[in-house]
Amino acid sequence: MTFQKSSSTSSIFHMLILWFVIVLFCADGLRAEMGTTPNLKHIVIGRCYSYITLVCPNSSYDCEEIWREFEEAVMRKSRCNVKIKDYKRMFHATPQTLTCGKLLFWSKTRELMHSYAAVTRRFWTLEDTLVGYMFNDLIWCGQEEKDRGFDFNSCPDWSTCVNHPVYSLWRQASQNFAAAACGNITVLLNGSIENAFNRKSMFGGVELDSLNPRMVDHVNIKVVANLEGPFLESCTQGSIVDLINVLQTRGFRWTCTDSDL
Repeated sequence: MTFQKSSSTSSIFHMLILWFVIVLFCADGLRAEMGTTPNLKHIVIGRCYSYITLVCPNSSYDCEEIWREFEEAVMRKSRCNVKIKDYKRMFHATPQTLTCGKLLFWSKTRELMHSYAAVTRRFWTLEDTLVGYMFNDLIWCGQEEKDRGFDFNSCPDWSTCVNHPVYSLWRQASQNFAAAACGNITVLLNGSIENAFNRKSMFGGVELDSLNPRMVDHVNIKVVANLEGPFLESCTQGSIVDLINVLQTRGFRWTCTDSDL
C-alpha cells in the first residue's frame, strides 16, 4: 500500500495528457436517447467476424449463434424488463480467458483510457473482450410489446428502466471482466471531477465488488487530472480515499499515483 510520485514522464505520455486537455471526460453510461442503432444485426455480426479474424485469430466463436441468443434475450421481454439472466445463453456462447496482469479498469476517463491502452499496448479493457468489442457504443431495445422486433425510433433512457436491455448486458459483461481479473490490475480515474470514485458507477458498483483479492496481487490506481485543472481529487483527498479504504477493508494490496501516467 504505497503512494507513488513519478520523477520522469515519457514524451508520449505528456502528449496523451495534453490531448486529454481538449477532450471532455466522458461519463460511464451510454445514454440511449435515440432508437436502436441502424443495421444493428450487421454491425454486431460483422464485428464478431472481425474479432475472430483480426483481433483474436486463434479464437473460435459462432457469430450467428451469438446474435441469435442476443436477439432472443432482447425480444422475449418487454423493453424495460430485460434482466441480466436473460443474457445468460449469449454469455455462455462467448466464454473468454483473460491474461493475468493486463486488465485496465476505468471510470469517467473513457477517451484517455482507450488512448492509454493503445499507446502502451500492454493493457486489456472490457472493450477489448469479444462482448465489449461487439456491442461498444451501440444502442438497442425492443418494441413496447415483446416479440415485436427492435425499436429503431426511440429507446428509453437507462434511468427510466428497472432493467434496461443495454445496461443489463454491460453489467454482466463488467462483472465477468472483473471476476476474471488476476495478477496486477490498473484503475484509471479522473482527478478533475468530484466523486471520481462513485459507488453508482459501473466500476464502483459492479466491477469493484467482483474483484477477488485472492486472485488480484495489486490494484494500481492512477488518478489523472486536466493539466490546467481543476485538481479536485488525488491519492490523498476526495473519493479516491474512499476507494483505498474499500480496498484495504477487502484485503487488497494497492498503489496510487496522481502525478502522471
